[in-house]
Amino acid sequence: MKKYVLKRILYMVFVLVIVSFLMYCLYNLIPNDPARAELEGIKKTLKPEQYEVMYQQLRDEMGLDDPILVRYGRWIGVLPEKRTGEFNGILQGNMGYSSFFKVDVTEVIPSRMVNTIFINVFVTILALAITIPLGIVCAVRKRGKFDNIVQVFTIIGYSIPIYIIALLFIWLFGVTLRWFPVMGIKTPGSNYTGLRAFLDQLYYLALPILVMTFASLGGMTRYVRTAMIDVLGMDYIRTARAKGLREKVVVYSHAWRNALLPVITVIIGWFLSIFSGSVIVENTFGLNGMGNLYIIGLNNHDYELVLAVQMFYTVISLVGALIMDLSYGLVDPRVRVDK
Repeated sequence: MKKYVLKRILYMVFVLVIVSFLMYCLYNLIPNDPARAELEGIKKTLKPEQYEVMYQQLRDEMGLDDPILVRYGRWIGVLPEKRTGEFNGILQGNMGYSSFFKVDVTEVIPSRMVNTIFINVFVTILALAITIPLGIVCAVRKRGKFDNIVQVFTIIGYSIPIYIIALLFIWLFGVTLRWFPVMGIKTPGSNYTGLRAFLDQLYYLALPILVMTFASLGGMTRYVRTAMIDVLGMDYIRTARAKGLREKVVVYSHAWRNALLPVITVIIGWFLSIFSGSVIVENTFGLNGMGNLYIIGLNNHDYELVLAVQMFYTVISLVGALIMDLSYGLVDPRVRVDK
């Protein structure tokens, strides 16, 4: 197991280097000049020839005319900065400078990351509390009226894009019924603390959490139902019924635990995938999360901020793939993950 994990970590590092280099090259192809952006505030106070001299000096100091490989090495932190001669990149904890927020990227990301993780963890708990019992009931009552109704709604929910669901929920719960606010993460101007602050935040997050939960119900419910149906058709379930065990004992003591073995790995992958879905939801509801931060960076050409957020999602994906592979071996002894 240790040897396998070590190999996968080395593989993850290799993939991370390739992906980060491709992203860095992609964003550097976009027309954008950090030197001009830095001189924007004093441009009007300088004569054209003075501005041009300062601009060329700044480009040279920032190394903007150096080859792309050299600039990438400085961004990562394996090559020294041209200005200071020191190593000051991602490996040293420097994610760059945000031209929009006028602070280091490391000062912008932490609070937004906490909000995104909080939303996604809450959605996961709520969605699993609904999908697992619902999938089990649908499997037990396969092809019945309740199962058919649920299947229709799950197909509809699975087919509708999340931004359409968000607009429908805003119209219904925010505009028509006026149950929930549609923007922000807390009451404007409030200084609540403790439980009052938590409940206020939860009230403002209720609508986006409902949207993300509803969008995730379809696929997960159908997967739990399919896994449960497969288990209920196995020989040991028939044997348990032949022994005269009650149906509740057969379903909840023998079937559902084994049915959830393959579902566990899907849950991990699904939990990580909803981070990408939160990009749309956070931007729609104006939440201060990583997704909204990503859109702000793109709209304002703040590419160092965008690269940092993109690296966050890349690491999440790679770690999620490793956890999914390891979970197969943990929940199913028949799967070997030591090679």
